[in-house]
Amino acid sequence: MSLIPYALTRPFLFGMDPEHAHEVTLGSIARFQNTPLQCLWSQSRVSDPVQLAGLRFPNRVGLAAGLDKNGRCIDGLGAMGFGFIEVGTVTPKGQPGNDKPRMFRLPAANALINRLGFNNEGLDSFIANVKQAHSFRQAGGLLGLNIGKNAVTPIEHAVDDYLIGLAGVYPHADYITVNISSPNTKNLRALQSDEALDALLSRLQERKLQLQAEHGRVVPMFLKIAPDLDEDQVVVIARTLKANGIDGVIATNTTIGREAVKGLPHAEETGGLSGQPVFEPSNRVIRLLRAELGAGYPIIGAGGVMSGEHARAKLQAGADLVQVYTGLIYKGSALVPECARALQGFKG
Repeated sequence: MSLIPYALTRPFLFGMDPEHAHEVTLGSIARFQNTPLQCLWSQSRVSDPVQLAGLRFPNRVGLAAGLDKNGRCIDGLGAMGFGFIEVGTVTPKGQPGNDKPRMFRLPAANALINRLGFNNEGLDSFIANVKQAHSFRQAGGLLGLNIGKNAVTPIEHAVDDYLIGLAGVYPHADYITVNISSPNTKNLRALQSDEALDALLSRLQERKLQLQAEHGRVVPMFLKIAPDLDEDQVVVIARTLKANGIDGVIATNTTIGREAVKGLPHAEETGGLSGQPVFEPSNRVIRLLRAELGAGYPIIGAGGVMSGEHARAKLQAGADLVQVYTGLIYKGSALVPECARALQGFKG
């Protein structure tokens, strides 16, 4: 259990602009990780090992990409009890993202809206940060590296950015996530359409097999998709994943829907809505994926996990593992062991 209850620090953080609070928190974690002061937020990891995609996950609870875009805080975040951490999204070149303000809290709905736009320092800085992390992985934690495209890259050349990212992160990742589902990069979600997705995944899988031979190690590759897909679109994506030999899928990213937060302050801000309102939409996509992909195909469930009960619901919908992000902001690091305990020994 962390030394400082989150109930004491949350009012201080929620008194700040959301993005400033984010920067202050990550800056503190980066500074104090792997020091005695890490005990301020550290949590014992619940042991619940599971084999998935050729990897041994220490437990079923992970951190979703987007919180630590530059991979600066892997060890510090890992100390919260996660079985796996996903960092990024990283793009080949650094970019500032969209104009501020670009992050908004909706406390009445346990939700956030962000339109950050893949703001990050670029691939070289990202890899340097990843290489500095050590304690989390030495303790058995797994690291996912999430790749995307630069905003200035035309969508017809998006594959070039993903190939650069794939080659760059491959030697340093336990698994790689291809992010084509952020609503904050123009036209990015068009890559989820059948022909575009098939073309992208076939090129990436071809390159991944080359990298596997070059580096002498197998690194699974997952695809992260949106919750704003109809049943036919999910079926096409599932079939395209299997046809191209992709190792797994993460469901889901943020939503552009606003029905669940209609009338709340900031509800009409442009961007991706995360948190509790995404819980059911992501579960719907998970159920559709499982029905189409069948038993045994790796699915990571993300979206709206605010409690251990929510985490169990993800697995009951068909996920194998879960990821949290917005729940961590609203509930604090105690959410991680709560979810891990709720999933311990889950049999379906």
